[in-house]
Amino acid sequence: MSVLDRKLIRDLIRLWAQVGAIALVMAAGVMTLVIAVGAQRSLFETREAYYERNAFADVFATATRAPMRLRDEIAALPGVAAVETRIQENAVLDIEGMSEPATGLLVSIPDDGEQVLNRLHMRLGRLPEPGHPDEVVVNEPFANAHGFEPGDTFGAVINGRKRQLSIVGVALSPEFIYALGAFDLMPDDRRFGVVWMSQSALAAAFDLEGAFSSVAVKLLRDQSPGEVIDEIDRLLEPYGGSGAHDREDQQSHAFLDAELTQLQAMSYVLPPIFLLVAGFLVNMILSRLIALEREQIGLMKAVGYSGLGVAWHYVKLVIVIALLGVLIGIAAGTLLGQGLTRLYGEFFHFPFLIFRTNIDVYVIAVVVSVTAALLGAIRSVRAAAALPPAVAMRPPTPVQYRKLWQGGVPLLRHLPQTTVMIGRNISRRPVRSLFTSLGMALAVAMLVGSLFSLDAIEEMIDITFFGAERQHATISFVHKLPVEAFHEVERLPGVLTAEPARVIAARFRNGHLERIVPITGKPAGSELSRLLDTDGHEVAMPEEGIVLTSALANILNIGRGEFVEIELMEDRKETVRQPVSAIVESYVGLGSYMDILAANRLMREGPLITAVHVTIDANLTDELYEAVKNLPQVGSITLQRASVAKFRETMAENIVMMVVIYVALGGIIAFGVVYNGARIQLSEQGRELASLRVLGFTRAEVSWILLGEFALLTLAALPIGWALGYAMAFAMAQGLQTELFRIPLIINPSTYGWASIVVLVASALSSLIVRRRIDRLDLIEVLKTRE
Repeated sequence: MSVLDRKLIRDLIRLWAQVGAIALVMAAGVMTLVIAVGAQRSLFETREAYYERNAFADVFATATRAPMRLRDEIAALPGVAAVETRIQENAVLDIEGMSEPATGLLVSIPDDGEQVLNRLHMRLGRLPEPGHPDEVVVNEPFANAHGFEPGDTFGAVINGRKRQLSIVGVALSPEFIYALGAFDLMPDDRRFGVVWMSQSALAAAFDLEGAFSSVAVKLLRDQSPGEVIDEIDRLLEPYGGSGAHDREDQQSHAFLDAELTQLQAMSYVLPPIFLLVAGFLVNMILSRLIALEREQIGLMKAVGYSGLGVAWHYVKLVIVIALLGVLIGIAAGTLLGQGLTRLYGEFFHFPFLIFRTNIDVYVIAVVVSVTAALLGAIRSVRAAAALPPAVAMRPPTPVQYRKLWQGGVPLLRHLPQTTVMIGRNISRRPVRSLFTSLGMALAVAMLVGSLFSLDAIEEMIDITFFGAERQHATISFVHKLPVEAFHEVERLPGVLTAEPARVIAARFRNGHLERIVPITGKPAGSELSRLLDTDGHEVAMPEEGIVLTSALANILNIGRGEFVEIELMEDRKETVRQPVSAIVESYVGLGSYMDILAANRLMREGPLITAVHVTIDANLTDELYEAVKNLPQVGSITLQRASVAKFRETMAENIVMMVVIYVALGGIIAFGVVYNGARIQLSEQGRELASLRVLGFTRAEVSWILLGEFALLTLAALPIGWALGYAMAFAMAQGLQTELFRIPLIINPSTYGWASIVVLVASALSSLIVRRRIDRLDLIEVLKTRE
């Protein structure tokens, strides 16, 4: 081992605390990168493997009643690899021990059990047998929520008839990874389940013998879905086709895709912050180390070491620190990434998990971390390499002091001398002070930019469920019904107020831009289901024209007053043009709205409805639920308050872990910056501090001279951190934005407060550690130290 390598080891041992602090900051950046990329890739590969093994379809379409002969015509379309026709309808479920009705999505499977597409992954039991129309398979999350096992039974209202169904199997399906009921924000496995029945049983129940209401299509590799979708729409149009769509608009796939997008955004935003701070800390420690070792550098060059050799010695020190941080970050990131992937697996109910972090992620982590550290060290290393031996052997040129203000500053005369000394130290090292404060500001910014999501979620809940959708429940019908059905709902026990709604399947176009989005008809002056603008103010429903959500308007690149092309995809197949009368805000999904009377006129139909929003007397909920279970035309009931509770429950499970992680990461940054800065200041000012102790200054006064500087810099960093945190929150909100969810940029004062408290506490803890070293200063040894 060379002499310089032995010196390198001694330096690492002597500076272990500062090296550890820098390595932890760097490890935090590597960890977030490995977690986000590892979980994103694992989730993606698990999904793709699941899709491949169970033949998840590429195109989906529905119709009212399409003859079975169309199956062969669809299969003959260019680019089509496989086709499976089926029946898919909603039903109200009556489950023992559960007062409120649940909703079931009934999906048929071939009588022989040989599914071509969207094959079931059986977890328990078997498939329904021919000749047993009441045998069903239920999805595993629904079964677990109710403790169902093969042999259990539950009631269901299927096309107006009450039936008792017997569970013979429990399964998972790639089509329902994210099983979501109508109007729900989060899956509620207790109130929504997928029920698979034999084709013959559902055909008999819905009078669809020799027909189907849903079709799934698998495309050949590299086949674009657009042309196939157009042909399927043409074939299904005479039979009530409501528009084919590809995977992007398939509910389960779309929600899972949004989660992948959010993980990707996390990997772009957080790691650079940690690596920036780590580079700054490397610069701090290396510049001070080289300043302290001027004499040693001069001796090394005097005995024959070149400037390049000396520079390489310090570069190796930086690389070792970076690699230490990378190793810690990779180990922690891999471990936590596996845990996060398991959480995603449980949430999405994958039958298996693939956790795979390819070697390229680790290579990227090493390269980026070492590069960040070297960039932080380059100035100090160049100074060491360029330092002539003769100059290095001499003490550094004393600092030239001067008055900040000619004649003095009158205010300073009233301040304690120790505080004045702090101000002088800050003013005489402005660059270092600026970067120290910036490092603390980044810690605050990271906390603000991540914890703002809590405020955003509360805003989403408040606007969606207490501002726009204020009903207690929404009763949806199997098919559109005359307005008399609305009056029948009004008379149900426990209903306080009711409002009708009409949903029409439609495709919106503006030039080459298009989206399939239903039109929701609402009555003028609606009090339960309202329209709100970006400021949360109510928008009156216009008598004519269409109202779009801001997300849909942005996608279509259309504004208020312009005309949008609407392809009606129900009974009346026609394309119309409507003016955009207003643009409203919605944080969930894409939406379009019309006055319900105008919507019925658009379809050239009388007063028809498809759903009713109601408020409920809490004392009569059981009576209402029992009545709904016996209504033959009800397809589902959505309980808004239950949706809010489930949303909060799901968020609570994830938020606690998220808050702990982000608080720990923010604390690591603050601790690393203050600890390294204070240790460097102590090494620089040890002689002066010891002299002050000899002159009679107390330990508290001496500690305040050193640590008070960092207290002031931390306080100065808070407003900077708030501003940077707002910018980071904006970047996060933009990165997490999908067509399914938009994150509002809302940051409450309490978030700024908690972020500041975390940083102040971390700074105080690191200061206390340094304070102990100040208290243990050996005055005689320090005073013997050469200038």
